Formats: sequence, C-alpha cells, structure tokens
Amino acid sequence: FSLRWRRTDNTDRKTDGRGSQFHVHVQDSGGKAFVCNCCGKTLACLKNLKTHMRVHTGEKPFVCTLCGKRFSDSSNLKRHQSVHTGEKRYGCAHCGKRFAQSGSLKVHMRSHTGEKPYPCKDCGKAFSLNSSLKVHMRTHTGEKPYPCETCGKCFSQSSVLNVHMRTHTGEKPYSCETCGKCFTESKSLTIHIRTHTGEKPYSCETCGKCFKRSAHLNVHMRTHTGEKPYSCETCGKCFSQSSVLNIHMRIHTGEKPYSCETCGKCFKWSAHLNYHMKTHRGEKPNPCETCGKCFSQRSSLKKHMRIHTD
Repeated sequence: FSLRWRRTDNTDRKTDGRGSQFHVHVQDSGGKAFVCNCCGKTLACLKNLKTHMRVHTGEKPFVCTLCGKRFSDSSNLKRHQSVHTGEKRYGCAHCGKRFAQSGSLKVHMRSHTGEKPYPCKDCGKAFSLNSSLKVHMRTHTGEKPYPCETCGKCFSQSSVLNVHMRTHTGEKPYSCETCGKCFTESKSLTIHIRTHTGEKPYSCETCGKCFKRSAHLNVHMRTHTGEKPYSCETCGKCFSQSSVLNIHMRIHTGEKPYSCETCGKCFKWSAHLNYHMKTHRGEKPNPCETCGKCFSQRSSLKKHMRIHTD
C-alpha cells in the first residue's frame, strides 16, 4: 500500500490510501524509528513497517504459483517453495540429517545439545519446543480444549483426540507385516513387533533383566527398591502394581468377574476359572508318580499324595 507523508514538529505521519496513520518518530541520533499505530511496535525502517502492517491488515501479496498459498512476505514464500522442490539446504553437522528450513535445523540441534530453552514456571520442567511447553501447561491448568464430538470426552492434545476417535470409527491404520494384526496407534504396533523379533530394549541396571516395554521395567524395578505405591483403602495392604491391587480388592468386595460359560459358576481370578474348566473338559494333566492316578488340579494331587506318605 502507498504511504503519504505529513510533517509535524518531530514526528512524521504516514497515511495509507485507506486513511490509516502510522507514526514516524525522529530520534536525536538523526535516524528514524517507525512506530506501528496499531500495536506500538517499533521498526527500524519503512520497509519493515510496511511488512509488519500486514499482520494487522491480513494482506498476503506473495503467492505460490504451484499451490496458490499466500504469504505476507517474500522470505516466507521462499521457505514454503522448498516443500514443492524437496530442496533441503540445511544439514546437521552431527548426524547429517537435512532440513528445508534453518529454523527446523535449529530445533533439531537441541536433540544433540540437550538444550531446553522453554521452562515451566510452575514446576521447572524444561522443553526443547515452545509448543511442547504449551501442551505441558495444560497439566497444571487442567485445560482440555479438544472435545470428542461423539461422546463429549475432552483432551489436552489434538493428537490424542485423533487416536481416541478411532475407538468410535474402529479405524486401525497400523498393521503388522508379519501377522497382519492391526492397531490404532503406531507405538502399539512397535511394541507388538517385538513379539516377533524378540527385541527387549529396556534393561534393568541392577540385575540385567530385559523387557519389551518400559512400563514393565518400571514395575520390575520395584522388586529391587521394595516400593509398593498402591495401597488398599480397606485393610492398608500395599502392592507394587495397580493390577494386583485391583485383584486384591475382590477379597473385600466379593466381586467374581470370571464366569463359566458351561455351568455359570463365578470366580474371583481367571486362573481359578481355568482350573474349573478342566472339570468340564475332563482334563487331568496332573498325574501321581506313585500310582498313576490323574487329577485336574495340582492341589487335588497334593492331597492325594498324603495317602502314599502317611
């Protein structure tokens, strides 16, 4: 847009064709500071002021001839065009990975330097990306700006909402090339593939035992530390795993979630249901080594053995 000058004592005023005014303050040094009348920001030169004003006017005069996307300044257009050309001018000196934009390389370098310039003011935790800090802040504020339109459940991240939506659509876009099993998340597929490869990348520093999942290593470490963070509110007994606490609670509640499809008998534990099912199938996998008599349960075999020892 064109600007017209109007001189005052120590301030020039510039006016665009629409009548908006931008102040130009003359400094003692003889230079000029160009001040945006909309937000008060000071710019070093007229060119920078004109570019800055597009933030307020929404003007985007630079157009990508390939896709039609518009930009407020030419430098942003040039960076965008590398998306179409595939050009990656900026290379990492540490690992050789290349990037189309210098800003992307700068962020990547933090993976090598460990730099985390964005600290949380509430807890001190630091992040390499400002966007990661913003997501983290929601753990303190409780903000969950992404609601599910189907069930109303809200999430702090759009990516988590996208994964959740697959529970409604049934979509499982990640498939195992070995067995064809499909998953809603890529990390679930990664963990599953270890059942085929046998990979156990998480090792215990104390005893050397290896695990497929980091969560399993964390639980295992409690066998060394003795930590039992899950306590029963009824009797005070403590457990190293939440799943074991849930099973224990059935002693107090009387819950028996495992039912026999043949006779309807219910059990507190799945193992007891499995033992019971053998009575219907006629399985007796526990033989007496002395007389050869077979039993469906090991406990029945132990009782029988007393006949021979008495």
